[in-house]
Amino acid sequence: MGRKLLFAMTMLALLAGCSRPKPPEKERPVEPQATQLRDAINAPLDKAKNVQKELQEANERERAQIDAQEMDGT
Repeated sequence: MGRKLLFAMTMLALLAGCSRPKPPEKERPVEPQATQLRDAINAPLDKAKNVQKELQEANERERAQIDAQEMDGT
């Protein structure tokens, strides 16, 4: 009877070792520091893009005025 019990316990241990692996835990949410750092890096870049856009629009308005004056003067 001791051998049967030993065999049963061994088989039970082997079966427990062959169980399905646990699914991976969900990814951790982004820490607020990382978001703040990204925002701090992107803020000057966004500002520069806006300034560039404004300068380009002003340049286009100026060219349109020059073209209009040339058309009136000819």
